[in-house]
Amino acid sequence: MHIAETRRRRTPSLTPMIDVVFLLLVFFMLASRFGMDMQIPLSIAGGSSGSAYEGPPRLVDITAEGLLLNGNAIERSALPARLSALTSKPSDTIILRPKSGAKLQAMVQILGDLGDAGFTQVVVVE
Repeated sequence: MHIAETRRRRTPSLTPMIDVVFLLLVFFMLASRFGMDMQIPLSIAGGSSGSAYEGPPRLVDITAEGLLLNGNAIERSALPARLSALTSKPSDTIILRPKSGAKLQAMVQILGDLGDAGFTQVVVVE
């Protein structure tokens, strides 16, 4: 006579899966940046919302090598002070023109510098 062996079914342990989910949660929380969003207000050149351009030229070229203010090389840290000398009020128009090879991060930094300096009317052209 053969006695039938009955095997008890093992229920799979959920502990390893919970550990993996927890590790993924911790990874994505550490890899994410919360509260780092910012808005960059831009005016489009030729739009009907602005007034006519007045005063001396204020053209900032962003190149791969650095910055040019009205065709002259300038350091990023000196840009707000030099633009203050060329403007009569903070709402005077400043024109940013990224050149070929310019990095987007450089433009964002310059927009931040100009915003921190109080300039409110920045136009980006091609």
